[in-house]
Amino acid sequence: MSSDTAGSIRFEAAVPQFTVPDVVRTAEYYRDVLGFRISGYWKTPPVFAIVVRDRVELFFNRADRSPVPTDRAEGAYDAYLHVAGIDALAAELRSRGAEILEGPVTREYGQIELVIRDCNGLVLAFGEETRQP
Repeated sequence: MSSDTAGSIRFEAAVPQFTVPDVVRTAEYYRDVLGFRISGYWKTPPVFAIVVRDRVELFFNRADRSPVPTDRAEGAYDAYLHVAGIDALAAELRSRGAEILEGPVTREYGQIELVIRDCNGLVLAFGEETRQP
């Protein structure tokens, strides 16, 4: 690949897409508890939804069966979201009734993390870089 071509390639974002039993219930949970905005639903009844908060988007598609297996390793997350203002986010999510599993806690790898479980059992970690002296 030439250096001109390599210089024109730039990854902009990654968007997690989760399979859930009810996209409307999920999108409303993300709006009401996690502070996202519902960008839209597709089809009737909805089979797909997008929620947005600042520069983060999450996609949800309807499951054909329930419960939806995550096959997540013990202690693993379904998604990791980089944030600024983790303490304020923790206070906001607590006030909205989010199920907080842990945090904010400072990790040895230089992140302060807040871990929650959503209405479908998905585990999300919000991480902020620690401030170095």
